[in-house]
Amino acid sequence: MALSNNQKAYLAMVFMQLLYAGMALLSKAALNKGMSCLVFVVYRQATATLAMAPFACIVERKKASSLSLAVFCKIFLLALFGPTLSMDLYYIALRHTTATFASASINVIPAMTFLIAIILRMETVDWRRIYGQSKILGVVLCLGGAVVLSLYQGPSLQILHWHVLLASRPGGSFISFHGEEEMKTLVKGPLLMFLAFVAWSTWVIMQAKMLKDYKAKLSLTTLQCLLSTIQTGVIAVAFDRNLDSWRLGWNLQLISVIYCGLFVSGVSYWLQLWCIEKKGPVYVAMFSPLSVLITAIIAAVVWAELLYLGSILGGVLIIGGLYCVLWGKSKEVRHVSVENVASEAPKDKMVDIETV
Repeated sequence: MALSNNQKAYLAMVFMQLLYAGMALLSKAALNKGMSCLVFVVYRQATATLAMAPFACIVERKKASSLSLAVFCKIFLLALFGPTLSMDLYYIALRHTTATFASASINVIPAMTFLIAIILRMETVDWRRIYGQSKILGVVLCLGGAVVLSLYQGPSLQILHWHVLLASRPGGSFISFHGEEEMKTLVKGPLLMFLAFVAWSTWVIMQAKMLKDYKAKLSLTTLQCLLSTIQTGVIAVAFDRNLDSWRLGWNLQLISVIYCGLFVSGVSYWLQLWCIEKKGPVYVAMFSPLSVLITAIIAAVVWAELLYLGSILGGVLIIGGLYCVLWGKSKEVRHVSVENVASEAPKDKMVDIETV
C-alpha cells in the first residue's frame, strides 16, 4: 500500500530524529577524545559534500536551476547560518556541557521557529479556532516535556537488568564533565547552545524561502555543505593552527565524522528540505523533541543507562504536544482548503452564467 505524503513526512522526520540522537552521542564521545570541535565540523561538512555530490549530479543534472549571483549569495548566507554557525557554536558548546543537556536543549527549537515564522507571517495562529489553540498547546506541552526530561529525575525504573554493573552507576548523562570543570562551564555551554539554536531556527526558516528560488533539493544540500566546508575551514584555520588537530586515525573520531557527515549533514539535511517543502518549517521543527526521548531510550537499551520516571513523563508530554501540533496543522489545512473552495465557487457560477 502506497504511503501518503503526510505519512512519508512523518516517517522521514522520525528517522531524522534517530540520526540526530546518534549525532549527540557520537560527537560528544569524539570531542572527549581530544578532537578539535572546529576541525570536526570541517571534516563533517567535507564528508557530506563528497557523499552527496555524485547523487546531485546524477539525479538532478537536468532538474537543477540556473545558479545566478543572487541565488548563490542566498545559498552562501544559508550555509553560513545553518551548517557553519549553528554547528560551530553547537560543538563548542558541547565541549562545555553534556550530551544529555545538548539533546534536551534542542527542544527550544520548536518554540523559537514557531515565533520567527509568526513574525515573518509564514505561520498563522487563529486564537479563535480549535486548531490554532491546539498548535499553541502542542508547543507548550513539548517545552514542558523538555523541562521535565531535563530537570526532573524521579525514581529509577528497574526494567533493564542485563548489565548489572553498568546499570548500577548513576544516570543523568551519557558522557559528562565532573566537579570543578562542570561548574566553570555551567553558563558558557548553555549560552553558546542557545545561540546555536537561534542560528538553526533562522536557517530552517530561510530554507523555506530558498526553495522558491532553487527547487533542486539535492543540489541545494550539496552546495550548502560545500560552502560550509570552505567557511568552517577558514574559521578552523584562524582559531586552531595546531596541525595535530587535523589528524584522523582509525578510531571513534573517524567513525563520528563519517556518521555525522554522511547521515546528518547529508541525508537528514535533504530530508529536512523535502519536509519543509511539503509541510513547512514549523512542522519540521516540532519533531526536534523526539531526539531527547530517542537518546534516553538508546542509552537505556544499548548502554543499560538507568531509566527514570522523569524521562517517561517528559516523553509522554513531548509525544502529546507533537500530536496536538500535527492535529492542529491537519485541521488548519482542511479548513483553509474548504474556505478556498467556498470563495471560488461564486466565481465559477458567474463564469457559467456569462458563457450561457
